[in-house]
Amino acid sequence: MIEFLQAFSPITQALFATLFTWGVTALGAGLVFFTKQVHPKLMDSLMGFAAGVMIAASFWSLLAPGIEMAGHMGQTAWLTAVIGFLSGGVFMRLADRVLPHVHTNLDVRHSEGIKTSWQRSTLLVLAITLHNIPEGAAVGIAYGALAHNLDYTLSTSMAGAIALTLGIGLQNIPEGLAVAMPLRRQGQSKRRAFFFGQISAAVEPVAAVFGALLVMQSVWILPYALAFAAGAMIFVAVEELIPESQSHGNTDLATMATIVGFTVMMCLDVGLG
Repeated sequence: MIEFLQAFSPITQALFATLFTWGVTALGAGLVFFTKQVHPKLMDSLMGFAAGVMIAASFWSLLAPGIEMAGHMGQTAWLTAVIGFLSGGVFMRLADRVLPHVHTNLDVRHSEGIKTSWQRSTLLVLAITLHNIPEGAAVGIAYGALAHNLDYTLSTSMAGAIALTLGIGLQNIPEGLAVAMPLRRQGQSKRRAFFFGQISAAVEPVAAVFGALLVMQSVWILPYALAFAAGAMIFVAVEELIPESQSHGNTDLATMATIVGFTVMMCLDVGLG
């Protein structure tokens, strides 16, 4: 796989990677063709697992290599990390306040962002789309970093970028399911529920190409971009995935699933990267 990807530019690599993560989201959404309901314990476990993956990816794949790069570039490493990380969180908070959306465990009366008369299906898709923006950007930044041939950190290797892609793909399964399954339970057709479930990840290739293009323009922005993506992903994990995973009272189960997700992503990143 590494040899195949190396034949393409970083932008094309990022596009391929996020087409894969989009496909995995569709795989999760596709479960609506086989069932109308997922047991709450399983759903909470999957959401907790996704949160653990995102938290681990934020540190091992993004924040830690960003700090390392900043030091090698002569930047004040901790300050670069703080600026980038907080900027990512603030960006997601602003997007959260503006973009109309509703969390998967709530009805339309509890929608957030600018008030609209949009249907719940649209608001659900927008909620997961909001998640997928930093995920796609993170993957794009990882592949864009390869254009600078940084040989002082293994975290910017092709293997490391592939590890991040696999991790994002794993946690996209419950995200696709989290949109499609509630719609199926509410009486939507299988095809319609599947369509809304998978389309939420369509933003990932766009965000990935933008992220790759951005960091390829100048190497100095790369540590900031990595920290930014980490802050944005932590926001998503803490603001939505973790609360949703514990919304049905399965707190211990969801917590252990979060730890497992963190462990899996850590092994992918350390083992491959």
